[in-house]
Amino acid sequence: MPVQIVVGAQWGDEGKGKIVDHLSENVDIVARYQGGANAGHTVVIGETEHILHLIPSGIFHPHVTCVIGNGVVVDPIALLDEINQLKQLNINISGRLLISHNAHLIMPYHKLLDTMREQTSEKIGTTGRGIGPAYIDKFMRVGIRIVDLLDRDVFVSKLKRNIEEKNQILKRIYGTTELDVDKIVCEYEEFDKKIDEYVTDTALYLNNELKENKRILAEGAQGALLDVDHGTYPYVTSSNPTSGGACTGLGIPPTSIVSILGIIKAYSTRVGNGPFPTEQQNKIGDRLREIGTEYGATTGRPRRCGWFDAVSVRYSAMVNGIDEIAITKLDVLDSFETIQVCTDYMLDGKSVKSFPSDVRRLDAVVPRYETFEGWKTSTAEARTYDALPTNARAYVDAIGKLTEANVRMVSVGARRDQTIVVH
Repeated sequence: MPVQIVVGAQWGDEGKGKIVDHLSENVDIVARYQGGANAGHTVVIGETEHILHLIPSGIFHPHVTCVIGNGVVVDPIALLDEINQLKQLNINISGRLLISHNAHLIMPYHKLLDTMREQTSEKIGTTGRGIGPAYIDKFMRVGIRIVDLLDRDVFVSKLKRNIEEKNQILKRIYGTTELDVDKIVCEYEEFDKKIDEYVTDTALYLNNELKENKRILAEGAQGALLDVDHGTYPYVTSSNPTSGGACTGLGIPPTSIVSILGIIKAYSTRVGNGPFPTEQQNKIGDRLREIGTEYGATTGRPRRCGWFDAVSVRYSAMVNGIDEIAITKLDVLDSFETIQVCTDYMLDGKSVKSFPSDVRRLDAVVPRYETFEGWKTSTAEARTYDALPTNARAYVDAIGKLTEANVRMVSVGARRDQTIVVH
């Protein structure tokens, strides 16, 4: 029962979309297990860039079935936009896209509450896509699932109850206009008609496929350092991007997992607020951002940039069980004369080699760096590991040793063919 999990080992935006697309050549199913349309996975085929938010990037391979699991919160507008986008590209998704009937829906009031809270409370740096409020309702046991759309009376009853409560909050706390129940009912009934062919019991489907020894790739959104339990709380996402989230988010057993691949950038980035020890708020950070085109695929927000942080990635490797890593965007460092890597932290005059997930302590650490000589030449055309410049190989090898993980792949550009398989 072979399942491989792909996780982001930093603060998200590591290039999971490209790596999943690459790995999809050799799997039967790609299944997304958490998050929502606040994530953006970018795949470049030829010179054309494709950005997906909910549908796994394995959809670009005709033999692959793509699953949106029960752990995902589904935004109807974003999902239909992606379906239409794929149809316009003449990509056949009929029978190849499956959506869990137990996945929770993002409702209009979730987006409104997300925006209002971000404007009036301490800023977390959310995308305003309603992800957090949708998960709140899920765990408050008042969420609306896709299966609820099948029974209009059940759906209307739940929706009215929720909107009565949300309208009180919106009116009394935020002073906004109340929501129209009937309008929302009509919108979601239309949505149900359009996605009905894709909805099924995906947990049953995946377990049946496991019995047939089908190869499954489980992908998360965001990154491990944004995990609600193991990340830099409260500056985190609202779900579990770590590998443990795959089993609950898909309904598959832990015994089916055979390997866990961590995706990391050759440097570090972060979107939104929260501690970031190796951030470079200077010309180096600006240079990394511009060369790496570090702007959010979902929001367009500029990403905070800094040097590679081996301490945080070692932590990710520990909590995820990462045995292999894929390093992306090595080419962004091609023009740097020297490159720094954070090997440990200093806190209160003492060396700290472990990652403090408490944000107050993490905000107080001082990173200690090891300096590497740059290679000052393009890596974009390298297609084998030996074809990389000597200093580039030394840098990659050092990251593998510092993170205590085997380097499986190295990406030297956005295109499919700019991927080097090391092991």
